[in-house]
Amino acid sequence: MTHLNGTTNHIKGKHLTEFERHQIQILKSENYSNRAIAKILNRAPQTINNEINRGTVKQIKRIVSNSKEYFYDYECYFPDVAQLKYETNRMNSCRTPKHQLSHAFIDWADKMMLNKKWSPDVVIAYAKKNNIFCDSIIPCVSTLYNWIERGIMKTSNIDLIEKISRKPNTNRRPSRKNKKVLGKSIEDRSHEINSRDVFGHWEIDTVIGSKLKNERALLTLVERQTRYEIIVPIKSKNNDAVTLALSQLKDQLDNSFSRIFKSITSDNGSEFSDLTETLPDTEIYFTHPYSSWERGTKENHHKFIRRIIPKGISMESVSDEIIYRIQNWMNNYPRKILDYETPKYLFLKSLKSEGLLSEPLSYYLY
Repeated sequence: MTHLNGTTNHIKGKHLTEFERHQIQILKSENYSNRAIAKILNRAPQTINNEINRGTVKQIKRIVSNSKEYFYDYECYFPDVAQLKYETNRMNSCRTPKHQLSHAFIDWADKMMLNKKWSPDVVIAYAKKNNIFCDSIIPCVSTLYNWIERGIMKTSNIDLIEKISRKPNTNRRPSRKNKKVLGKSIEDRSHEINSRDVFGHWEIDTVIGSKLKNERALLTLVERQTRYEIIVPIKSKNNDAVTLALSQLKDQLDNSFSRIFKSITSDNGSEFSDLTETLPDTEIYFTHPYSSWERGTKENHHKFIRRIIPKGISMESVSDEIIYRIQNWMNNYPRKILDYETPKYLFLKSLKSEGLLSEPLSYYLY
């Protein structure tokens, strides 16, 4: 009699191995009962019953007697058949990976992340909000990041929007009290401005490339409610250049200027020293000295610009076309804080509410 008693303690729920299937074949050939086989292999009797049913194949036996042929049906357990059925069942029981069902979504997501520089979070939210795809093929944000990490997407980690970690500044300079505030303090702003409930209140700043004096710079304005961005190239970061740019903008908008620019909040840079005189019909406020966080929207928007124009790159090498493309990208970037609407859409919607647009919104959006 074949001795197949083992001492291995099997983990409950563990599948039979191919070796165990061959053991079953040997024990069956020696007329061991299913229960006895289960005891020898330290398996549940029902596991052995199921396994033998899975691997049992009907055979036909040919017998010749007295020059006559006789055929008999009989059943026999084959471990190779059982193993093949097991492997087939395992393969069929696995759910098809979602990325194999989401080719259309993957192609679209790659286009948004590579061409429009959208983040995975924006891609997922925008697709759901606008019903671009059925929910069953849209992954969660962490899954999309995982697909990128595994190389399933054309997008790679290097293509993603830079994740800026905020580290506490342990080397802060002591507060300097001697800098003069140029005009009305930010503390005097009304609740209407601080709450962002009303359209037409802006933050203004400048962005430089290198630290060379009298080099080209960018004048930036962002509308606080809609986050709409205006970027104007100026000859240098000085008062005359800022005054000229704002005067030209005011002339272009004519009577609409005061309805669009109800207030502007600035820092105390010398380039903004004539804001109040340049824009007498607009409320001008100034932050506390060395308090950039008081214009948080503007500081966050500078990070968008720095993704395209890193610090140290001379603005002389950045064309007007590139600057316009940056502005257009920022204004068409869906924002989580705006419930994944774009600044451009909300800005135009506000202009329409102010009676400053004569055509339907769709006319200006497309």
